[in-house]
Amino acid sequence: MDVFLIQLLNGLDKGGAYALIALGLTLAFGTLGIVNFAHGALFMLGAFCAVTVQQILTMSVKVRDESITFFEAYKEQPYLEIWWGDTGTAIIDYAVPISILFVIPIMLLIGLALERGLIKHFYKRSHAEQILVTFGLAIVLQEIIRAFFGANPIPTPAPDIVAGSAAIGSFLGLSDNLVYPWWRLIYLAFSSLVIFGVFAFLKFTTFGMVVRAGMADRETVGLLGINVQRKFTIVFGLAAVVAGVAGAMYAPILPPDYHMGMDFLVLSFVVVVVGGMGSLGGAVTAGFLLGILQSFASMNEFKAIFPGIDQIIIYLVAVIVLLVRPRGLMGREGVMED
Repeated sequence: MDVFLIQLLNGLDKGGAYALIALGLTLAFGTLGIVNFAHGALFMLGAFCAVTVQQILTMSVKVRDESITFFEAYKEQPYLEIWWGDTGTAIIDYAVPISILFVIPIMLLIGLALERGLIKHFYKRSHAEQILVTFGLAIVLQEIIRAFFGANPIPTPAPDIVAGSAAIGSFLGLSDNLVYPWWRLIYLAFSSLVIFGVFAFLKFTTFGMVVRAGMADRETVGLLGINVQRKFTIVFGLAAVVAGVAGAMYAPILPPDYHMGMDFLVLSFVVVVVGGMGSLGGAVTAGFLLGILQSFASMNEFKAIFPGIDQIIIYLVAVIVLLVRPRGLMGREGVMED
């Protein structure tokens, strides 16, 4: 039971990241018809926004180390600690949560700029051309990140108060040795909250209702005098925000590097295809489902029988689903079937 619960939590945690990226991919495809292979790069940019905020908050200067008295020694001390003492230390400690306040407007602007500056010119082009240009954009963005931050992963710690593990075994009345990292639990709750927020926004707001109507019948909504294109542009920006905040919150789990966006994009695109192109519910369902399958496939018991199964399980499931149901689990009939 302990092993099962840990693997389930690992799968939900990983599935939350897949679902958030896949949700943004599906929003872009469902509204604009764009197959956006640069979406993983937006996840990476969000993670490096968190890195940047941390580096800014920890900017330091050399000061005399008063703890050493028998010779003159210096140490690096952040400006915030010099100016504000314990308050400055607390601000530095909460660098990742604070970065969300900056990630949201920055990623919104990046998303709007990408849509207006590049994506809009490929609305009526083939999906192959869309994939090529957005994939090229992803490579450009990751090379820019490598030029500024280097090729090595950059550790981005979670706040000290949640740096340890939660005793979920004691809480559930199971083994006292059953623990799970606090930040992974927070990420799972955060991803669920973002997913719920996106669905609530699309379902219960006037803006969301217009967007859903436009996704179903764009021409009819346009004939009603509604500027559907402007609303879809905003949705593309919101998709970028979803990817960005997902990346920022994932930074303490996986130290950001310039290639992380591409790693997550391939898996998340498989998630979108399995869930069904254009289906928001399918993207979320497939994200969590495939995350759980990948987690259980990584167990030594399964790898001893099927070596490398954890590396191919997602693709194997995708092949089976597409053979049986070409439009995915919850995809609309005719979408991407030709």
